[in-house]
Amino acid sequence: MTSQYSQTAPANRRAFLKTATAAVTIPTAAALVGSTLPGTAQAAEPTELPDFAPVPAGATGPALNAEGYFVGRINGNLYWVTDSYYQAMFLSTREGVVLVDAPPTIGHNLLRAIADVTRANGRPSKVTHLVYSHSHADHIGAANLFGKDVVRIAHSEARRLLLRDADPNRPIPTVTFDDHFDLHVGGERLQMAYHGPNHSPDNIFIHAPDHATLMVVDVLYPGWVPFKNLAVSQDIPAWVKAQDVAMGYPWQTLVGGHLGRLGVRADGDVQKQYIADLTASTKAAMSLDPTPYFEKYGQMGNSWAIFKTYLEAVAEQAAAPVVAKYTGVLAAADVFTTDNCFAMLESLRIDAGILGPFSTRP
Repeated sequence: MTSQYSQTAPANRRAFLKTATAAVTIPTAAALVGSTLPGTAQAAEPTELPDFAPVPAGATGPALNAEGYFVGRINGNLYWVTDSYYQAMFLSTREGVVLVDAPPTIGHNLLRAIADVTRANGRPSKVTHLVYSHSHADHIGAANLFGKDVVRIAHSEARRLLLRDADPNRPIPTVTFDDHFDLHVGGERLQMAYHGPNHSPDNIFIHAPDHATLMVVDVLYPGWVPFKNLAVSQDIPAWVKAQDVAMGYPWQTLVGGHLGRLGVRADGDVQKQYIADLTASTKAAMSLDPTPYFEKYGQMGNSWAIFKTYLEAVAEQAAAPVVAKYTGVLAAADVFTTDNCFAMLESLRIDAGILGPFSTRP
C-alpha cells in the first residue's frame, strides 16, 4: 500500500501531531457548525466499469412481458409478480385480493398483474388486504397505490418504524400483531409469524400452508449470494439464525422478495453452506498479521487508517477461497462476497467477541 504522504513522518505520534497542526489550519468546531461545503456535489461519470463472472443460467427467472413484469401461478390461487429485481405475492380469493408487499420498482405493474389474473379466473380484482413483510421502503414503497380502505397488516414494530418515518408512500398498518396472526379471506389463508429481529427489527414470515409456500424477504436469495453486507441486515447473528427458521417451515416454494425466480429447498441448503464457508474463512483470515498496518499508520496517529486497511485486507483474504468455490454456483459470488466477509468480520468482532489483534492485551 502506498501513503498519501511523500515525506518521512515524524518518529512519534506527539511530534507528528505537532508538525501536522503547524502545517494545516484546522477550523474550530464552532466554525464548522452551520457551515456548508463549497460547490455543488456532482456524480462523476464512470471511466471504466468492472467486469464480473457470467450469471449462471439457473439463477435467472422467467422472461418479462412488454410492460416489464412477469406474473405466474405458484399453486392454486397463489401467484407471484417480479420485475427481475423485486418480488411480491398475492392470493386471489372470492372476496378480493390479498397482496404481500408492494415494491416500488414494480409499482403500477402490480395492478396490471392482478388484473391479468383476476380477469382470467373471474374473481374480484380489488386488493382488500395488504401485508407488509417489513417496513423498508424498497419493499412497500408502492403501498399507497391501493387506497385508504385496504386492510394493512404488519408486525407491531413495523408500525412504530413507519410512524417514525412518516412516509406517505408507506401508509401506517391498520392491523398489527406481536407473535402470530392468521388471516382468512374468501376461502384462502395466510399464517404470519414473528421470530425476532433479523434483516430488520420487524421482518416477518408469511406462510401459505395450503400452497406449500413461504415468503420471507431478505433472508434467502435463491440462486444468488446475499446482497451486499449480508443483506444490510441489522442483526447478523439473528439473520443467520433466520435461515434455519425458514428451513424449518414445510415449504416447497420460497418467495424471497428479490431477483427473478422463486426458490426451492435446495437453494436454502446452498446458501446455508455459503454462510458456513464464509464464516469459517473469515475466522481464519483474522489471524492476518496487523504489524504492517500499525507500523505504517500508527506513526501518523491515524487510528482509522489502521482499522480500515487491516479489516479490508482480512475481508479480501477471507473472500478469495469463497469466491473461487461459488463462482458458477451462485450468481454474483465475485460481486458481494468481499462485502459479505466484511459484514461477517464486524459481526464476529462485535457480536461474538472474536476481536483478533484488537482483543485484550496480556
